[in-house]
Amino acid sequence: MTKAVFCIAKNIEQTEVIITNLKLAGFSNNDISVLFPDKSTTKDFAYEKHTKAPEGAAIGGTTGLGVGAVVGLLAGIGALAIPGVGPLIAAGPIVGALSGAAVGAATGGLAGGLIGLGMPEYEAKRYEGKIIGGNALISVHTKSSEAIDKVKEIFKLAHAEDISSTEEKTV
Repeated sequence: MTKAVFCIAKNIEQTEVIITNLKLAGFSNNDISVLFPDKSTTKDFAYEKHTKAPEGAAIGGTTGLGVGAVVGLLAGIGALAIPGVGPLIAAGPIVGALSGAAVGAATGGLAGGLIGLGMPEYEAKRYEGKIIGGNALISVHTKSSEAIDKVKEIFKLAHAEDISSTEEKTV
């Protein structure tokens, strides 16, 4: 049984701190998902040339995105456009789930995609509202209860919000 542990980060800097700490704790790029609005025209979530990892921008740049270096190194980074939500940047296993049939599930849109991942409807709608509001959704996919506890502790230490976990649905 695979579980996903979710949280909300308020900005790209907090998102990158969390991802860095997850990677230092041994979590794979393939187990970490990030989803946030494509605000590349604003200062938030924009790649700045003085960061130390231009390869992250190169990955993001290939899809026309402005992302931070650490997020840019995650697996499967891409752009999504979800009706009613607008353009999003996604990385990790969540990309396939949201770009596939799950988006049409239940309530449709982003909330429908999150419900399709196994998230309860009330949480999916809350997360959707926070993402539309400019926050980032981070999830880690894991199997052991020890790993779940470790992820939650990393989220708490970084002052993430709305920390929860759910059993993932198998497709």
